[in-house]
Amino acid sequence: MISVNTNSSAMIALQYLNQTSAQLAQTENQVNTGLKVSSAKDDGATFAIAQGMRADVAAYSAVTDSLNRGVSTVDVALSAGQSISDLLIQMKQKALAATDASLDTASKTALNADFQAMLNQISTIVSNANFNGANLIDGATTTSLSALASTDGTSVITVTGVDFTASTLIGTADLTSGATTALHAVSTAIATVDNALATLSAGAKKFSIQATFVQQLSDALTTGIGNLVDADMAKESAMLTALQTKQQLGVQALSIANTAPEIALKLFG
Repeated sequence: MISVNTNSSAMIALQYLNQTSAQLAQTENQVNTGLKVSSAKDDGATFAIAQGMRADVAAYSAVTDSLNRGVSTVDVALSAGQSISDLLIQMKQKALAATDASLDTASKTALNADFQAMLNQISTIVSNANFNGANLIDGATTTSLSALASTDGTSVITVTGVDFTASTLIGTADLTSGATTALHAVSTAIATVDNALATLSAGAKKFSIQATFVQQLSDALTTGIGNLVDADMAKESAMLTALQTKQQLGVQALSIANTAPEIALKLFG
């Protein structure tokens, strides 16, 4: 039937053209974003799963930051402790030299001046061993460092601080009046500091090991998110070309269908 009121061929051609245009818009969005699921509209279930995984990745990032701050804080304490250990070795040399009964008063006084200067240096090192407001070697009763170890905040890793203050390690040693006592105090202090450094080092390793593990979990989740929502760009490129061609053919088909009613004019010529 030839009708000027109803053009079935044009309507069918338009339906197919609209479908092609919708598919083309979707493919172009995937090419532009690199995602096959960029919003809940694309695939609500997959988008919800991906969002949950993204939340976990963000949480792991916070855990990693906390652990890295812990590592840095302990590293500062270790560096300060090593410097103190080196000073104690020099102080032991001075104290041992001062026990020599053949030394005159002037020599002992000179040795003691060096000894006291090193003692003061220990105090300076301790007071400056801060990172992010935390000092693990100043002997404060609340000195301890905790870092997040899980995304729910219920698990933490804690490192207990130590006391490297000069008054605790050496006391009020004086080489001019008590070189032997000072020598004993310094020897004890060296052992104390070395043992404490080993404890701090173990704490730093705990932070580092957990940070590596958390990063691995985060990477695995990120890969999983990509598997869920990332577009296959090679596939989408081929699809884009095909749909563009299909759209052009659809436009031509619609144009041909729209000329069909003109046949009616020839019936009245």
